[in-house]
Amino acid sequence: MTVQTTIGQKIGAAIAAPISWLAAIVDAPLKLWQRATGTNGMAAFFLAPNMLIFGIFVLAPFIINFLYSTTSGNAFFLPDRNFVGADQYRRLLECGSYLDPSSCREDLFWKAVHNTGLFVVLQVALLVVVSMITALILNREIVGRSFWRAVFFFPVLLSPVVVGLIWRWILQRQGLLNSMLYQFGYQPTEWLTDRFWAFAAGVTVSVWAHMGFFTLILLAGLQAIPRDLYEAAEMDGTRPGRVFWRITLPLLMPNLLVVIILALIRAVQIFDEVYVLTGGGPGTSTLFLTQYIYEVGFASLLRNPGLAAAASILMGAVLVVLTLVQLQVGRRNEKKGARE
Repeated sequence: MTVQTTIGQKIGAAIAAPISWLAAIVDAPLKLWQRATGTNGMAAFFLAPNMLIFGIFVLAPFIINFLYSTTSGNAFFLPDRNFVGADQYRRLLECGSYLDPSSCREDLFWKAVHNTGLFVVLQVALLVVVSMITALILNREIVGRSFWRAVFFFPVLLSPVVVGLIWRWILQRQGLLNSMLYQFGYQPTEWLTDRFWAFAAGVTVSVWAHMGFFTLILLAGLQAIPRDLYEAAEMDGTRPGRVFWRITLPLLMPNLLVVIILALIRAVQIFDEVYVLTGGGPGTSTLFLTQYIYEVGFASLLRNPGLAAAASILMGAVLVVLTLVQLQVGRRNEKKGARE
């Protein structure tokens, strides 16, 4: 045994000794707790910190928000507000026709609902298609594949506010895009002040900002598909389109369902990048539910925290339904996989 080995062992023992003593000190009360409460008690002990954090930052705010939704007035403190029961919910849901926001008592709420519904349909459909195409391309043996994967994922790392500011600089009347179009002889387009183009810009920017995350999920699913299946299909002379519909898509379906549900939940909550980009305008063309809640509860001079809380509870109910659908689909897929 060399001198260096002996010295190393002594140093290791000196470092390990305090750790062992500390472990023994912590282990003693844990053993006593386990003897007194059993296995369930130990589980509760380790879950307690997480449950405490959940209670403080999730459960308590939800309860407070629900209490606010049963009150009226513009005061912020609950003792100073008037209890009105379900009046705020009735106010939001009072409509002559839910397809015509102008016939509703809270027309801005229903305009935001309609805008959000249209945004969800267009954004999720486009996001899934673009993410799928990008994942299929990045799954191939192309030059600089790792570089391109990083490029497509990079926007996910940006703050939504930064995303909105970048695209506002590009799309404003004197912005980069109009400058480029002018060089080719085209007249400037009002990308952010025209109702149609502003809404289209919101959808496009949102897809650009989030597609990297969903591409990553689909790419992981594609890489989990056995290569033997593709080799067998190639030997049989199967056309690429048939390979996609018969092999790739069925095996990718669990990942695709996760992408769709997560994209739906994210789209319903859209706010930050579109708010920075258009501010909800022009008019109410890009007013979405989260912005409506924010403005009614905080930004408006005639703020109504109770009405904003009721709207957020209704939006939360939609998100709960989407989450339950995701869980149900996941369980069904697990059972189907177990049977197969």
